[in-house]
Amino acid sequence: MNEVLQKLSAIGIVPVVVINDADKAVPLAKALVEGGIPCAEVTFRTAAAEEAIRRMAQEVPELIVGAGTVLTKDQADRAIAAGSQFLVSPGLDPEIVEYCNEKGYLITPGTANPSDLNHAVKLGLEVVKFFPAEAAGGLKMIKSMAAAYTSLKFMPTGGISAANLNSYLEYNKIICCGGSWMVPGKLIDEGKFDEIVALCKEAVATMLGLEMVHVGINTEDESTAMALAERFNKLFNFPIDNHNSAVFASKGIEVRKQMFLGKNGHIAIATNYMDRAIKYIETMGGEFDYETAVEKNGKITSIYLKEEFGGFAVHLVQK
Repeated sequence: MNEVLQKLSAIGIVPVVVINDADKAVPLAKALVEGGIPCAEVTFRTAAAEEAIRRMAQEVPELIVGAGTVLTKDQADRAIAAGSQFLVSPGLDPEIVEYCNEKGYLITPGTANPSDLNHAVKLGLEVVKFFPAEAAGGLKMIKSMAAAYTSLKFMPTGGISAANLNSYLEYNKIICCGGSWMVPGKLIDEGKFDEIVALCKEAVATMLGLEMVHVGINTEDESTAMALAERFNKLFNFPIDNHNSAVFASKGIEVRKQMFLGKNGHIAIATNYMDRAIKYIETMGGEFDYETAVEKNGKITSIYLKEEFGGFAVHLVQK
């Protein structure tokens, strides 16, 4: 898959932005990065779009900026010249797609039915937009079509919200979802970027579903570990579950039979999507120790952060 598409997949959400004033572009871009969604599809519906893309690309390079509602070759050229890293169109125009392919532009055209997907395959596309997602049949329609067009992946947009985001992202043929609920035009126009940061953080929290699942306590040996687990059992009636390397006192307390990572122990935090959680935490300034990564079927299922929190190591685990 194209590198930019891989990055968008790791982010999971692509804000679809309508911007009327190019002076709002940089503050908006910074708000998206701060909110943990470092990408944007700026629609070419307004006169300010081209300049907004240019300013975002130049002044906030950590943002992956693309152009949406690209309908003509001229718009494609202008968007790329302004700094757009990807192009999105509402429908599939073979002439525009072929033009972009010849120029080396990454384009994700809109599709809504099997005929569109057939054209997409012939044009050599990897990923297509599915638009308008909810109105065109939603996830059920995508699954039905993907069964026949196995080489394609999807970026649904249109009617996606916090309420249905994860139902889409759970399907492995969907790389990310486009939406505008975290970037409402009114807040952009009024310059309320702190509220946009909050909406972005809320969207990421909904997507990742980060939650603590257990605390690990380090002990020196098996007898000490068992004694501690039995104490939890006696006082709190937590059931004991003895394993090779640890004794669990309920599912939430893991007593290690030897000293392990972390001065005192570790905290396990689970997520819906490991790759996206890693990307988000790194965007927020966290650093992972990739030597601690545990993989299954080529995907990371557990990994520790480099830093300790109050004497506890922290590791991320896949739900």
